[in-house]
Amino acid sequence: MKAIKKSLTEEEYLYLDFSHQTEGCIFPLHTSVTLFLLSYCDCKIFKICLVVTKEVSRDSSLLRDDLIQDVEIQIISRQELPPIVQNCCLPAVVERSDNFCRAGLAVVLRHIIQKSYEADPLKKELLELLGFKKTCLKACAEVSQWTRLCELTIPLAIENFLRESSDQPPTIPVEILQLEKKLSEPVRVHNDDKLRRQKLKQQKADGVGPPLTKGKAKSKVHTQETSEGLDSSSKSLELKVAFSKLTVQEEPATTNREPSHIRKAKASDLPPLEHVFAEGLYFTLADIVLLPCIHHFLVIISRKFSEKLVEFPLLASWYQRIQEVPGVKTAASKCGIQFLHLPKLLTTSTEQHPNLCEVPGVEEQSDPLFIGGPRPTMAKLMGIEVMFSPHPCPTWTLDWNVLPAAVSPKEGKMSSDRALRKQQQLNNLVYVVTNQAKPGDRIVDFCSGGGHVGIVLAHMLPSCQVTLIENKELSLIRAKKRSDELGLSNIWFIQANMEYFTGMFNIGVALHACGVATDMVIEHCIKTRASFVTCPCCYGFIQNTSKFNFPKSEQFKKTLSYKEHMILCRFADQTAVQLPPQRRLIGKQCMCLVDLDRARAAEECGYSVQVISMEPESCSPKNNMIVGVPI
Repeated sequence: MKAIKKSLTEEEYLYLDFSHQTEGCIFPLHTSVTLFLLSYCDCKIFKICLVVTKEVSRDSSLLRDDLIQDVEIQIISRQELPPIVQNCCLPAVVERSDNFCRAGLAVVLRHIIQKSYEADPLKKELLELLGFKKTCLKACAEVSQWTRLCELTIPLAIENFLRESSDQPPTIPVEILQLEKKLSEPVRVHNDDKLRRQKLKQQKADGVGPPLTKGKAKSKVHTQETSEGLDSSSKSLELKVAFSKLTVQEEPATTNREPSHIRKAKASDLPPLEHVFAEGLYFTLADIVLLPCIHHFLVIISRKFSEKLVEFPLLASWYQRIQEVPGVKTAASKCGIQFLHLPKLLTTSTEQHPNLCEVPGVEEQSDPLFIGGPRPTMAKLMGIEVMFSPHPCPTWTLDWNVLPAAVSPKEGKMSSDRALRKQQQLNNLVYVVTNQAKPGDRIVDFCSGGGHVGIVLAHMLPSCQVTLIENKELSLIRAKKRSDELGLSNIWFIQANMEYFTGMFNIGVALHACGVATDMVIEHCIKTRASFVTCPCCYGFIQNTSKFNFPKSEQFKKTLSYKEHMILCRFADQTAVQLPPQRRLIGKQCMCLVDLDRARAAEECGYSVQVISMEPESCSPKNNMIVGVPI
């Protein structure tokens, strides 16, 4: 009861976009997905507001009751949103204090699950939605193709498909083909060697017959007459493992030692595990996100183009199977989702969509191993001078002794040596920002972590509005606690990926934004014509993404291939103090070349850019600053 009372007193507002509704679906699909999760969790601890555009009537009677059963909804305009939410894409959740916001589908859905569990700790199955190590859809969409597929591209593709559907045979969205391909790939789970040996034992025992097991699990496998996507031997393993977890029971016990021929089987000879749900064997948040989207896609396909169903046997099988998950049908009915009864699809891989083999994989492919060191690549760049701009004030420092304790990074969980180096890093960034900032400016601390940069800036620049953006919840909560101790009133906290922040600002800051996160910060600043002060990190994580191709600048593109640029990035990470001096020197030169490419690309967009080495250089192995000001 204590947990329930606590959640009720901490009132939170959930803001959802609303454009229109049709045939059991509220658009955009992000809103349908969020309402479906609320129904599945039986969560009533949020004040829900549908945010309409000027063209949409605010008459709540337009919302059919069967779409939002048991949910109280208020309809508001975008102008009525709290100021912090007006700077974000929806969905968004805001606490009563109005200075802490969570934005973006994956972040909001994960928060709903967590709050629902806190309100009723007996609902342990809700935490299982977050997957192994609670990481389901946690990686941001900018770097994880799987998160991007579930959170962004599939909902958008289905919306476009529904908008354009006619009586003519439709063009199937490539994202649907990607999902079908994903479901055909072998499953990787943390204990898959053990499970694959169990599967091999079953196959050796009776081929396609019933499995040879010692225990009888009380799972719901008997309900799976629609699971034709798995072969009959798999039904006794993958489905049993998956549904025993859903019914909060132990997985099939294997007390006896496996036979010798099973134990000695090579890993390459073990049969692969097949998908039961979207991410593998277990029902997760990814299935919740995909269900409303795929349902509305299948409604159109089955109604107008039923002959095309045969092209998606795994997707149709997943759709049938997910209906057997406890609570899904009840939640769906409350949201107006009337499940289809699809014909049994006994297809072979040759009958799948003809373009399926041409679909790019969902997960990014690793580059082949590089051969050779950085010198041949650096030699090709001899015409580009590796030179830093002079530091504007190398001896300047904050007077940390007179600042409140909560301003100092020493308040964080770090050693005294590390806290000293963090203070030295902050001296560099704060000097540059405070010399650029004007009263009334908006400053954004991207990838803010525990708020070391943003909190100092908010304290030093009380006439500026400082916003911290970070996708790790615990880090941002720690930052807010420090801010509350200081009584800061000019600071916002937004838990979101960068793409969900849409506000205008004057200066963007990022201290040690990993890999392409630095490039995303610079791009965000350029789009807003804001100045930027960034300190890159994790050069070895740089790679081509859906948004960036490397090298970035025309000057470097003329000289280096992508593979050669990756060599620079790989060796730019070799600057640790324990490495030999000559190796660190090469690493520093590679760092400078990678950052010069970033600087040149920003200059091509109308910026004046400097690459500066922080003082003292010992403050961090990653001690470059890229400072850009729009011309």
